[in-house]
Amino acid sequence: MSKVRTALVIGGGIAGPVAATALLKAGIEATVHEAYPAESDGIGGALGLAPNGLAALGVIGADEAVRAIAIPMRRMVMSFGGKPQVLPGLPDVTPLHMVERGDLHRVLRERAVAAGVRFAYGKRLVAADDGPDGVTARFADGTSAHADVLIGADGIRSTVRSLIDPDAPGPDYTGLLGLGGLADVDLDVEPGTTTFAYGKRAYYLYWPQPGGGTAWGANLPSRTYLTLTQAREIPAEEWLRRLRETYADDVPGGELARRTTPEKLQIVGGLHIMPPVPHWHRGRMVLVGDAVHAPSNSTGQGASLAIESAVELARCLRDLPDPSSAFAAYERLRRTRVEKIAARGAKVNHTKAPGPVARRIIPVLMPLAFKVMNVEKSLSWEQRHTIDWDSPVTPAVLTTSAA
Repeated sequence: MSKVRTALVIGGGIAGPVAATALLKAGIEATVHEAYPAESDGIGGALGLAPNGLAALGVIGADEAVRAIAIPMRRMVMSFGGKPQVLPGLPDVTPLHMVERGDLHRVLRERAVAAGVRFAYGKRLVAADDGPDGVTARFADGTSAHADVLIGADGIRSTVRSLIDPDAPGPDYTGLLGLGGLADVDLDVEPGTTTFAYGKRAYYLYWPQPGGGTAWGANLPSRTYLTLTQAREIPAEEWLRRLRETYADDVPGGELARRTTPEKLQIVGGLHIMPPVPHWHRGRMVLVGDAVHAPSNSTGQGASLAIESAVELARCLRDLPDPSSAFAAYERLRRTRVEKIAARGAKVNHTKAPGPVARRIIPVLMPLAFKVMNVEKSLSWEQRHTIDWDSPVTPAVLTTSAA
């Protein structure tokens, strides 16, 4: 029987609300502390939710609400120099769902509030006192909060990660800048199709919108790293000039760039990937989501893995007697999976910013690789992964191989 009755969740993006809702379902009172002064729907453009992510959302009863705001992608196409190739997939799984990050944040927050989770805004964590009887979080506004455990769901620049381990690594820059937008053009593309395109100079992807137009995202190779703030200091008109120049020779990349207006451009800035984090937890503090595992966007699994981990953490805290054993079991259940997926994404990133020689080789080698791919072996373990909420976590998990 768990001795944990209360939890402080730091961060109100994706992992935070999911963790708090799952904790409440597990009988643990959770409050989300968000640094923003008011409700915010986050930053960034669209993201993909994989079948395993939607399955994990089903544990907290949020899957249908998310499906309602998302676009199912039943067909994936890879394009090399304008030559499309349909990607193999698992026919019996839920398709990838594309959703705007802001809409996803809003729906997860609404689900958490409906379940009884409390949110506190303007609470930027600066320190934490971890003791035998609980942990006290201290915020920049001079206030504090106390609970049995503290969960760091505070993203890739996590404060909690540095409190757990001052020497913990930070995120690595992928060498790519993220931008996106909605182009006022309807392409001859089957609805529910996402196309991943290798252009002459840069990678991009696009998909038709049900209401008209084509949504698209760009990964621009750049030696210079830009934060979101720095990227947004550059006028949208200048970004569009760069996009139109980069994709000028690509079809339909050039048209997508030309038919996107400044008002429809989304600026994300530098894209990151987290290297393996040595310490996931210490004392009564633990990390979840991007704070501990942020694979590159190339995996299509970032949000889904964050959701999985949030649910699994709540399950471990529900079933094991103390924070130490619960956190150890959680790490045991999750580390191998998330790091394997992150490693796959890192390999894909290298193809998005290739040198001159690789740029000529990739269009030849990649189609061959897809032809010989064992789809069941390559995709099943990622996409069919489910969390058995009703199955108790036992101490035996600490001595068995991670799934």
